Amino acid sequence: MMRRITLERGERLTEALLERSGGIDAAVEDVARTIVEDVRARGDAALREYTARFDGAELGELRVSPAEIAAAWEQADDGLLEALRACAARIREFHERQLQQSWFATPRPGVLVGQQVTPIRRVGVYVPGGRADYPSTVLMNVLPATVAGVSEIAVVAPPGADGRIVASTLVAADLAGATEIYKVGGAQAIAALAYGTESIPAVDKITGPGNAFVAAAKKLVQGTVGIDMIAGPSEVLVLTDGSADPRLIAIDLMAQAEHDPRAAVYLVTTEVALVDAVERELEALLAQSTRADITRTALQDNSVALICETLDDAVAASNFIAPEHLEVLTRDPLALLGTLTEAGAIFLGPWTPEPVGDYSAGPNHTLPTQGTARFSSPLTVDDFVKKSSVLSYTEAALRAEAADVMTLADTEGLWAHGEALRLRLEGAQ
Repeated sequence: MMRRITLERGERLTEALLERSGGIDAAVEDVARTIVEDVRARGDAALREYTARFDGAELGELRVSPAEIAAAWEQADDGLLEALRACAARIREFHERQLQQSWFATPRPGVLVGQQVTPIRRVGVYVPGGRADYPSTVLMNVLPATVAGVSEIAVVAPPGADGRIVASTLVAADLAGATEIYKVGGAQAIAALAYGTESIPAVDKITGPGNAFVAAAKKLVQGTVGIDMIAGPSEVLVLTDGSADPRLIAIDLMAQAEHDPRAAVYLVTTEVALVDAVERELEALLAQSTRADITRTALQDNSVALICETLDDAVAASNFIAPEHLEVLTRDPLALLGTLTEAGAIFLGPWTPEPVGDYSAGPNHTLPTQGTARFSSPLTVDDFVKKSSVLSYTEAALRAEAADVMTLADTEGLWAHGEALRLRLEGAQ
């Protein structure tokens, strides 16, 4: 079931060996561009037409009413409400530790420098629908914005054919602090957030995952607004020295594969016999899965088992892949932490399965995919603030540094830069 790659001692993994598909299909981007431009030109009318076409819902008001939110609270199961509140508290606590304050310093006489941290004024959060409901996505995107102090948080989500957003999404959005919720999804929702319509005011930044059309739309509007990342399909890498239970490895691989037929799963190990055992367990567990078709497609199309000679080689392979989720199931996982430098989130040991990161641990589950963990990070409170440098000089301080500034200005041929200092200093004599 899993495509196998065997690496000799010291052999490095390459993209050619990995055969990793990435990027946004040109045809998908063309469709998204047409939708984005149409919504930009026609506003609410285009939103209603696309919602009818793609979601089968005929909408009047696009904004969810307070009565609909209240009804969602009434409909929600008590067990779900308890879980949402508990997980929200843990997520909020974790993100509160990330909050940075403005700071100011006087490094030299007469010089004040610093950094002013200001919340982004208005943020849009995309919540996917379709194959499943994702209240956890709501919590992971809205709560960091709330902690950062964002004053306007607009959530968008595709409605069902009945014109309603599922109760769990509405409750999670209300619980986390969303100020507005709109019944619109897909590339059209991204366009509405970026450019604004009659019903949906434009935002300054968009976060949240979605399908390929949503990702393409985010790519297209980037620059008009900020975005968190262009996320690809979900992925997990299990790194093991052969000491882990094959059944646990199999179910952890399936926990990502069941997200999407395009989800990618990797098993990196030093023991070829373990791969055989995991594949047997996968077959047995697939027979029990409620999402067997999706899971099997992902496993058949996008799963790779890498067999390495040494644990050092396995670590190098993991760092090359730079997975979204990395599970370390070795005899001493903590000992490897300093060497595992490329991953969105690292789960250490058999009692830390990836789903606790999806829901309850506290760290954000919006993570870089498709190798982008080499240069990017999970969603944090920092994604919802902006930072301004602050500078203030006295006359004496400016005189003390004037020669350095004017020398560099003259070297770069920027006459007015130097003259801006000369005129001030001459006029003050």
